[in-house]
Amino acid sequence: MSKNRKAGNKTTGVLRLAAAVIALVLLTYVAVLGIGFEQSGSASDIKLGLDLAGGVSITYQTKDSNPSATDMSDTIYKLQMRAQSYSSEAEVYQEGTNRINVDIPDVTDANEILEDLGQPGSLVFQDAEGNEVLSGTDVKTAEAGIVSQDNGSTKEYVVNLTLTDEGTKKFAEVTQANVGKTISIIYDGETVSAPTVKEAITGGKCSIDGLGSFEEAETLASTIRIGSLKLELEEIRSNVVGAKLGSDAISTSLKAGAIGLALVMLFMIVFYLIPGVAAALALAIYVAMIVCLLSAFQITLTLPGIAGIVLTIGMAVDANVIIFSRIREELAEGKSVRMARRDGFSKALSAILDGNITTLIAALVLYLMGSGTVKGFATTLAIGTLLSMFTALFVTRFILTGLYEIGFRDPKFYGKRKNAKPMPALGIIQKKKVFFSIAAVIILCGVGAMIYNGPVKGGNVLNYSLEFQGGTSTSVTFNEDYTIEDLNEKVVPLFSEVTGDNDIQIQKVTGSNQVIFKTKTLDTQQRQALEDSLIDSFKIDQEQIQEESISPTVSREMKQDAIVAVLMAAVMMLLYIWFRFKDIRIAASTVLALMHDILVVLAFYAVLRWSVGNTFIACMLTVVGYSINDTIVVFDRIRENSKSMKRGEQLEDMINKSVSQTLSRSINTSVTTGIMVLVLLIFGVSSIREFAMPLMVGICCGCFSSVCLAGSLWHTMKSLKKKED
Repeated sequence: MSKNRKAGNKTTGVLRLAAAVIALVLLTYVAVLGIGFEQSGSASDIKLGLDLAGGVSITYQTKDSNPSATDMSDTIYKLQMRAQSYSSEAEVYQEGTNRINVDIPDVTDANEILEDLGQPGSLVFQDAEGNEVLSGTDVKTAEAGIVSQDNGSTKEYVVNLTLTDEGTKKFAEVTQANVGKTISIIYDGETVSAPTVKEAITGGKCSIDGLGSFEEAETLASTIRIGSLKLELEEIRSNVVGAKLGSDAISTSLKAGAIGLALVMLFMIVFYLIPGVAAALALAIYVAMIVCLLSAFQITLTLPGIAGIVLTIGMAVDANVIIFSRIREELAEGKSVRMARRDGFSKALSAILDGNITTLIAALVLYLMGSGTVKGFATTLAIGTLLSMFTALFVTRFILTGLYEIGFRDPKFYGKRKNAKPMPALGIIQKKKVFFSIAAVIILCGVGAMIYNGPVKGGNVLNYSLEFQGGTSTSVTFNEDYTIEDLNEKVVPLFSEVTGDNDIQIQKVTGSNQVIFKTKTLDTQQRQALEDSLIDSFKIDQEQIQEESISPTVSREMKQDAIVAVLMAAVMMLLYIWFRFKDIRIAASTVLALMHDILVVLAFYAVLRWSVGNTFIACMLTVVGYSINDTIVVFDRIRENSKSMKRGEQLEDMINKSVSQTLSRSINTSVTTGIMVLVLLIFGVSSIREFAMPLMVGICCGCFSSVCLAGSLWHTMKSLKKKED
């Protein structure tokens, strides 16, 4: 190569690295300081959940003093759906027999929330003669909209209504008989709109037009939405509540993230040398981009969300590990560094795309069909997955090329070792009965623990937290203002001693000394003991202590939504893998390995009685995303090796070789992710540790299922097929 060409390449390499550093500096600047006076794109502009920033708590009471359980459940679910349009982390739960609490994070204006949800009351539709033709419960959704007229030169503001099946039938008959006449929408005895029927409406959807502004359309839509509840509600109080966790929770989580990031970068550099340097710089860019996008999309971030983001730092290097392992293999075959880099990226592409597309399919299904925490998790998962693909396939490659061009061209910088022998093929298939037995024993232990905890002892099969089974809300007005840290130190131990439980949630009412403690359900004796302890310890008047039973914040419908969403995600992933690998047995083996991981983590929850709450949902979904990626990589190598099988080569030998070739990738990905989780375990607050422990189990069993079970399951299915033939 001529001196001029070398100098030109070196200049290009310097420019590449300078561009990467400038991008990192600019992204970090935006992530820390933001853009403009509102600091858009910065970490400070990210919406925080109730546990981190507090919010508004509104209490509604039904006008019916003794509503049925069915009507209460239906009303809570509908309110939940509306509140989650404001924030995916909003919580709605029953208090006592006829009250409903709505907690919405990261806001301080109760009136703003009330205007958004609508003022509660009764809603009816009447024809021109005053006959009631529809009730509020016949309306499924009501949304404000804008319709362009005259080729976009003018706009018309409308409210789009979607009716229930029963409402559709009623409305078809009513509009058929009232063409040219008005149908009045009456809310709490007052006519809020009287649109004219232009034609018979039979499809269950219609629009109310003639509104003067989008704000007017929004107001009417919110009025119709709240009026479609089964029960009439009245607001009895609204409070601004502080964060459930103290400021230490955020600082310790950020500290864990910084330490974990540094350790992962160090591991990548030590293990992969120059490619590791490229991955470390790309990883820093990834983290800055994650922060900017969370802010830009206004995703509500909770403490489990922070843990999830910290976890994605470990998972983000997964694609890099696949690529770098491939580069080493190419170098071991005698290729030059330039060719090894090119072929390494090329051969790793299918595994990276298949694994990430499968995860994105799961995220899309979870977002469309899930609610609450599931929807929030799906959004974060999708963003993290897309960014990790981008940084691995483009940013890392861009930086690695720059490092090569400035002079790092010796194969030893890329991990090539002299006289290195290829790793011998592991006898995975020969030991498959052992692996199947281990998996079965662990799962059966979980089933046994559930039977013992449930039918035998008469309790719950799992240790359900407040979010899943409800409990008791105790409102205490102290004689002085305590911080969250003071309450955790002085008051929470008292609650734990009386209740025998450490799952105590705290909410401070801003501007007062009132604190709300949520615990497991307390019987009369426990409530009295708690009151006596509070009075003795803090000299509180008995009138300043109020207790109410509260329902789960995760309703039955939300649980059903989550289960259906996960099942549909599994089906869609199975179909995609079947399409890509052209083998239903590979798809079935992948999903079975995934189900194994879920069942093993569930077994640990049952045996060790870990608390099952919102973090449980996030943990299980994280295991799903993590496990599917790991297994896809193994099958991608099996697919590649099956095309080049030599005559006489046995199927089990090819599978053993494929698993052995991907083993270092499986281990290294587990190590990088495990580093992040270990840091969370060491530095995290108690709720973070509740999230980290099951994840550590999920990482270990995900590695086990990918290495020991996935290929073995496929081999078993192939063998059965041969016997049938």
